[in-house]
Amino acid sequence: MLNIFKRDPVKKLLKEYQAIMAKAVEAQRRGDIRTFSRLSQEADKIDKKITELKSQM
Repeated sequence: MLNIFKRDPVKKLLKEYQAIMAKAVEAQRRGDIRTFSRLSQEADKIDKKITELKSQM
């Protein structure tokens, strides 16, 4: 019964992933390749977590 109040962790991670990727794109446009690489790596880790959570469902 309390499942309706639980938050979906995948949705939260997707929002975080999209925000980081947006920052990465902006860094790339500015020519800041180091920041772009760091942010892309963080986004990749989040993407792996999302994939892992989806496979458990």
